[in-house]
Amino acid sequence: MVERTKEEYMEEKPLIEHLRELAYRLRRMLISLFVTFLIYFMIGIQTVEINLPFPFFGLKVLPAIVPFPYPSLFDSISVQLTQIFIYNELPKGVKLIIINLFDPLFASFYISLYLALFTSIPIIIREIWAFVSPGLYEHEKRTVRNIIVPGFILFGLGSSFAYFIMIPLMLRIILLYADSLGSAVEPTLGLRSFVSTVMTLMMATGLSFELPLIMVMLTSIGLVKSTTWMKNWRWGVLVSFIIAWIISPGTTGGIMETIIGLTLSSLYFVGAIVTRSLENKRKTKTLVNR
Repeated sequence: MVERTKEEYMEEKPLIEHLRELAYRLRRMLISLFVTFLIYFMIGIQTVEINLPFPFFGLKVLPAIVPFPYPSLFDSISVQLTQIFIYNELPKGVKLIIINLFDPLFASFYISLYLALFTSIPIIIREIWAFVSPGLYEHEKRTVRNIIVPGFILFGLGSSFAYFIMIPLMLRIILLYADSLGSAVEPTLGLRSFVSTVMTLMMATGLSFELPLIMVMLTSIGLVKSTTWMKNWRWGVLVSFIIAWIISPGTTGGIMETIIGLTLSSLYFVGAIVTRSLENKRKTKTLVNR
């Protein structure tokens, strides 16, 4: 089978057909986002203990915990996750308050949207891939396929970094500031502000952890040489600290910005090393083929 070139693919369909296909793919992505959002916003999970027959090792029954979904707006998955955030992230001494009447609803909305986006990523990638893959060369397709799994891993690592390190440290520093003002100031935090801060930091940090993957992709398609990354490492560190300044809440006296900046700088150097290794392998393969 002869592989089609980009030019042949673009000539096969008029522009209106490409726009129709794009609208079709966008509609499928939006439907997946909407359905998953409703699941997290209106469905709760309750664990039920059941006894399963297990006629081995002298056991007649084996108890098992089975998750059971049920419709609930006030005890949905997003509400349950909000409770987990409160118990795990909120330091002792800080109280959550409801400033506006609809703050609990907005908090549930934020979490449902985040979970829906994260869950729908495979569908979104599949639809984008189905739209653009016919116009890509084979080596470009191979590059895109190879970055999907590392992209998920890096995003998960970034979100975990924010959840387990950034947010608890930020809240403890804020609590220390509040305690330094004396007993006249009671440390409180709005529910909507708390949830939106947690979600924003997890999303932003997860995306910022994609930095080495972007570097590898640019080198793989030949836009940036591996030596360029290392030669311009000062700019890489500067951009890392700029990103840290953007995604940091800015209430910790520069501590959070420094931690995030150093982490992203380390990821930059990791990406530079990986691109150099990738380019060396490509050169070796070219020499062997000759």
